[in-house]
Amino acid sequence: MSHYDLPKIDLHLHLDGSVLPETAWELAHQQGVPLPADTLEEFRHFIVVTADCRSVNEYLKRFELPLQVLQDSASLARVTRELIGLLASQGLAYAEIRFAPQLHLRGGLTQRDAVEAVLAGRAEGLAANPGIGAGIILCAMSVGPESVNMAENLETVRLAAEYRGRGVAAVDLAGAEGIVPLKNFAPVFDLAKKLDLPFTCHAGDSQGPDTVRDALDFGARRIGHGHHIFEDKALCARAVRDGVTLEICPTSNVQCQSQPGYAQHPAKQLFDMGLRVTINTDNMILSGIDLDTEYDHCLQEMGFSRADLLQMLAYSAEAAFLPQSEKAELLARIRACR
Repeated sequence: MSHYDLPKIDLHLHLDGSVLPETAWELAHQQGVPLPADTLEEFRHFIVVTADCRSVNEYLKRFELPLQVLQDSASLARVTRELIGLLASQGLAYAEIRFAPQLHLRGGLTQRDAVEAVLAGRAEGLAANPGIGAGIILCAMSVGPESVNMAENLETVRLAAEYRGRGVAAVDLAGAEGIVPLKNFAPVFDLAKKLDLPFTCHAGDSQGPDTVRDALDFGARRIGHGHHIFEDKALCARAVRDGVTLEICPTSNVQCQSQPGYAQHPAKQLFDMGLRVTINTDNMILSGIDLDTEYDHCLQEMGFSRADLLQMLAYSAEAAFLPQSEKAELLARIRACR
């Protein structure tokens, strides 16, 4: 049960970072994947303790185990279904769950197979939990020089366009920042715009505001993380003017040491400047958190008020990759809480 009686929204939530420990444990045993613990309790402890990393790129290595057990259709459908059930039990009204189809091909799946498996799990999860809505965001990936996987990234964008309206909501670019300039991935977003496909983009997390500028130049009006925009006040003003939404994930930022602590996080200052700040979990299970935990940090350490939480939820509803009628329904539920 949630101790925040609000229609909560999570716009930035990675599927492979939100696999239930019990499920990962069971799937690993079924598939013969080596585990770093001898008992389920030790495994749970391992997941949470190792979430505190020296950097975002170090944090990304923690995804290897869940990825190993998510290389078949049944497992992908199961974890999607279970995640939607977990979110519904936490009182969420809507979530956007993102994953990278190209990371699930080791067992012989195609990107299309992976997308269809996740969409099947989504349909099952929504049928079993009618009080929640969920969209799927397909992630292109930054894994090195942009030429390494550009063909795969463009395939992801095309699949997102094909399955849009059938559960897929948008595309994203995720992965390691700073290996090459973000602007090198412009073809991904050029294709998304050509196909009239909504998109967000990871930027300004482990790297500085220049990556946010690149994302805005692509045409992004949602930024995954983006908190380092605070270092460039002119860019902040541009983001305010253009109505850009920041998908802030406080605990992830602290664990990855892209911010030194909750009290030092610039989210409240960005909010007070007029930026459309939203609060999200990023990787619920790997980080050992939920939205209630994030809201606790917001109120107790980051300087936000309950009224601010409601305003940020309104920003989330307005930025969601949803039809206007569904956004209006979410906004009405949020305003009823004032």
